[in-house]
Amino acid sequence: MGRIFDGREIARDIRNDVRRRIGELGEGDEGGGMGRSRESPVLAVISVGEDHASEVYIGQKRKAAREVGIGFREIQCGSASTSDLIETIHGLNRDPEVHGILVQLPLPATIRAGKVMGAISPEKDVDGFHPLNYGRLLLGEEGLAPCTPRAVMRMLDHERVHLRGKDVVIVNHSAVVGKPLALMMLARDATVTVCHVHTGDLARHTREADVLVTAAGVPGLVGPDGVKEGAVVVDVSMNRRDHGLCGDVRFGEVLEKASLVTPVPGGVGPVTVAVLMENTLSAFLSIRGGAPESGTGSREAGSP
Repeated sequence: MGRIFDGREIARDIRNDVRRRIGELGEGDEGGGMGRSRESPVLAVISVGEDHASEVYIGQKRKAAREVGIGFREIQCGSASTSDLIETIHGLNRDPEVHGILVQLPLPATIRAGKVMGAISPEKDVDGFHPLNYGRLLLGEEGLAPCTPRAVMRMLDHERVHLRGKDVVIVNHSAVVGKPLALMMLARDATVTVCHVHTGDLARHTREADVLVTAAGVPGLVGPDGVKEGAVVVDVSMNRRDHGLCGDVRFGEVLEKASLVTPVPGGVGPVTVAVLMENTLSAFLSIRGGAPESGTGSREAGSP
């Protein structure tokens, strides 16, 4: 029987660290702290249209921001066009009191998502989707990297899962999860195979993985016959079924074969929100002229 990743505990540790660092902003000023700056990070979240799931996710981000001391602005754009949305983003780019900008996904099909993401200032792009931040990731500089892939890496680091020389299989080839996560894994010297729902004989690939990450959005896609004995299994998906939420992995069955498995819910999701807070603080520090502190883009510690 394997162990279960506690995403809520890992997220709590990250939030506590962010709250501590924000609380220390301005400390050490002359006068024993008297008159020190009360400036703190501010995150702006833009949503378009009405989507219940998006509203839930925004609520989670609002709650986390308040907990760690990050200001939160929510901009509801209704039925905005691509140009309207870009104009809103340009205004936030110019606003010195906003340090992080996030556009809640998914966007309506009528919106050109690529142009919207490209309109966000790279230094305020806390979701890590701007081409410049993507390019830095390609060069091995994580900087402001996408939150979900970074959350996966933070969970592996927390459990001291060393990646050098390991076979990693990622079942997702999106720009949001699979591709950036593959780059992060490669930077840790893993051997990475990227698959997707159209991969022929998917189980043949997943059975070879020392570390398996799935974000295909297909309930029950991965069972024990598709998992290597003792593998680490990270389930990023959150699928809605009549009985509630579930991932791609048949959790109970896979737990009997793997060494570590993430639950759904309570796995990657909470850590993703916590990493967003961390990215917002890093953007704030960078805009203020200070280098981002350690804790973002950290390399694995110790030897395999």
